[in-house]
Amino acid sequence: MADTLQLLKCGVRFEPPTLVLSYKDWKSGKLRRRSMPLRNFNKNTGIDRIIEDLNSNPRHARFIRLLSTAQLQRLLTIVKDKLSGLSLEASIARNNAMDTINPDENLNRVDPETLQRKKLIMDTSFEQKRKKPGDPDFQYNVEVDFETAVVETSGWDSEESDVDF
Repeated sequence: MADTLQLLKCGVRFEPPTLVLSYKDWKSGKLRRRSMPLRNFNKNTGIDRIIEDLNSNPRHARFIRLLSTAQLQRLLTIVKDKLSGLSLEASIARNNAMDTINPDENLNRVDPETLQRKKLIMDTSFEQKRKKPGDPDFQYNVEVDFETAVVETSGWDSEESDVDF
C-alpha cells in the first residue's frame, strides 16, 4: 500500500507544532496533504521519542515511512529550535552545519542528537559508496599495497619490559 504513495513535499507548521506532507496517491490519482500534530512537543522533547511515536502510530506510520530518517530528524530539529527561540534562518544554518562531516571535529564532545545525526549521514554516505556483489564495478578480493611508513617505537612495547613478568 505504501508503494502507491509518492511524497511530493514535506514541511512543518510551528503553531501548533505539526508535520505536513504533500503526496500523490497513485490509486486514485489525487494529490493529498497529511497533517500530523506533534503532541506534547516542546523544546526539551527528545527527537528520537517523537520519531518512535510517529512510527508506532497506526494512522501516521505509512506516511512517515515516505520520509528518510535524516529528513525527519532535520524537520523535527527545526521545530525544536524554533520552540527554543532560534529564528528559522539560524535553525536552518545550524542544521546545515550538523549535516556536514568535518574530519577534524571531535564527535566525543557533541550532544547525543547531533552525534546520531552525524552517524546517520556517515551511514548514508557509506551505503552510497559501497560496492556490493552484483554492482557493475564490483571486484572480489582487491589487494592494495600501501606505502610503508616509519614505525614509531614506544617504551611500553620494547622487548626489555617482558623481563618483569
